[in-house]
Amino acid sequence: MAPFSSITPIEYLKGVGPSRAEVLKSELNVHTFGDLLKHYPFRYIDRTQFHKIQQVHPDMPAAQVIGRLTHLEEIGERKGKRLVGHFKDDTGIMELVWFQSISWLKKSLKVGAAYVIYGRPSVFNNQLSMTHPEMELYHPGVKQAGNMSLQPVYNSTEKLKKFTLDSRGIQKLQVALLESIAHQLQEALPDYLLHEHRLMPLPSALVAIHFPRDQQELAQAIHRLKFDELFFIQLKLLKNKLLNTHKFKGHHFDVVGNRFNTFYNEHLPFSLTNAQKRVIKEIRKDTASGAQLNRLVQGDVGSGKTVVALMSMLLAVDNGFQACLMAPTEILAQQHYHSIKKLLGEGIASVQLLTGSVAKKDRRIIHTQLEDGTLDILVGTHALIEDTVRFKNLGFVVIDEQHRFGVEQRAKLWRKNSTPPHMLVMTATPIPRTLAMTLYGDLDISVIDELPAGRKPIKTLHLYESSRLRMFGFMKEEITKGRQVYIVYPLIKESEKIDLLYLEAGLETLMNEFPLPQYRISIVHGKMPVKDKEFEMQRFVKGETQIMVATTVIEVGVDVPNASVMVIENAERFGLSQLHQLRGRVGRGAEQSYCILMSGSKLSKESKLRLETMVRTNDGFEIAEVDLQLRGPGDIAGTQQSGVLDLKLADLTTDQALLTEVRNSVIGIFEADGQLAKPENARLREYLTEREPTVAWEKIS
Repeated sequence: MAPFSSITPIEYLKGVGPSRAEVLKSELNVHTFGDLLKHYPFRYIDRTQFHKIQQVHPDMPAAQVIGRLTHLEEIGERKGKRLVGHFKDDTGIMELVWFQSISWLKKSLKVGAAYVIYGRPSVFNNQLSMTHPEMELYHPGVKQAGNMSLQPVYNSTEKLKKFTLDSRGIQKLQVALLESIAHQLQEALPDYLLHEHRLMPLPSALVAIHFPRDQQELAQAIHRLKFDELFFIQLKLLKNKLLNTHKFKGHHFDVVGNRFNTFYNEHLPFSLTNAQKRVIKEIRKDTASGAQLNRLVQGDVGSGKTVVALMSMLLAVDNGFQACLMAPTEILAQQHYHSIKKLLGEGIASVQLLTGSVAKKDRRIIHTQLEDGTLDILVGTHALIEDTVRFKNLGFVVIDEQHRFGVEQRAKLWRKNSTPPHMLVMTATPIPRTLAMTLYGDLDISVIDELPAGRKPIKTLHLYESSRLRMFGFMKEEITKGRQVYIVYPLIKESEKIDLLYLEAGLETLMNEFPLPQYRISIVHGKMPVKDKEFEMQRFVKGETQIMVATTVIEVGVDVPNASVMVIENAERFGLSQLHQLRGRVGRGAEQSYCILMSGSKLSKESKLRLETMVRTNDGFEIAEVDLQLRGPGDIAGTQQSGVLDLKLADLTTDQALLTEVRNSVIGIFEADGQLAKPENARLREYLTEREPTVAWEKIS
């Protein structure tokens, strides 16, 4: 589509104007001609069939009738006021009833005129009727605007309807738009792709998605527009990947040196899994190639990502560079710091922790060590990206739970060296393959799909409130064995709107059931001061308390191998990904661990599916696939905020085959013509040129 037509402000479309434009912007996010064109129908009504009044019955979902409006009267007063019309054909009479816009309807409806009506039939007081039917004057022999084979139905709102922009009103705007710009619609893909994938031309598809002649044409239009949505995401992602590989040179890590080997041979307390070895080899290959490493490491909870990150950072240190690890929360940063210090012991590499709560005098020491090169590895939070933090020679960056950071925040780390450091991003939230290809298609992706030896699968049970005493009894059994227990609540205080077993009330019950001095309880929630939170967590880590009562603040960042039970209260209120993360807080030792999902007895269909999935499997990737089906891609891994996914038609849960086809096609294009310099790729070259951002944030993982 020609750019000048797609970016024309919507107020300039015939029939819109300033006031309608404002409501279209606020309600539908439609600002331009292009936005309106992409406001696709969400369903279609088959308007090819007509019924006689005698054939109409209340069990029908909808009926279309041609007849004459013979009578119109206003009945009732105030809230009970309604407009009733008598509608007649050669087989009978039915009533038409309106409760809204009565004054306007009395002026606009013509008694005695023939109409095509469409709506859902019902029976009231033994009289066949239709409430708020669609009405269109009937002109025999003239093509009816609403009498097409498949009539589009558009999303609207109550506010839009006040401006007569219901589905029919939006349909009229689409007619005006297509009449205005039909001659300007242009093809976006090369001709050879249309032929190769048997795609409908784009101008035809954009018309057919709004006004299809039949089901076959509609299917072709939807397929073509889905193809485009996925194709242009992949085109941008793979172009960025090509840029990272060829344009952005990385630091050469030529050697696997003394620090790496000493740690691997003398300090590693367990054998690496084959999956960990494979990922480290992939990282080693990348860093030795001379290109900048941009790799996403996915690993389920407890799969050993921290060790992979540490060994990658030791590679950097062996080659004369510094490394850093950035985590989204202070708790998680401290967890990484303590894990790394424990694993390294003394003498292999110097490590420091930098977070918002580090004292000024300690910060100064860290800043000095960073700048003179005596500090090898820095672990921290957002504090790492402050301007005062300067490295002597930063060569390797690890970002944990990377979806929690904005692109600009990650970019600040990228600019901490004149030659950008290698970038390794990690997530413990398994990402479905289709989502990974779409969100992180410009990154190389590694998967740690194996748990360390000796880990037993966590047993998960779903219990209702009626089984609470049984659950308490089980907790006591585990505590008697010397184990520890987490209990997680969705809220801190009682909410008037949501009737949940909130933390404070739950704590009262627990203290009665688990009295001092036999049992000791730690309490942690997000509104506590950092020092208090850390104190309580350390009590639990040291085994001074047997029960940790918490909100989801412990979702990440607490590693207590002795904790064997995770109780999640009101589990139906949590998303699948969050439930899986919480479950991963146990099962860290060699003993059998359990996750108990407590819920009320009244569960929605989705809640049941979530809890059943948790009971059935420990596989994070399987759980992620179910989560994608339930929530859609926008809510998973922070993609809503990333702005990457703007899918109107394509569905990553059902269009996996199409996504694979599209990605392979784009890979083939770049393999044959890396710069898109060939004449047949001119349209693709123009697309990327037009969308080149002023700041190239997207080149940064």
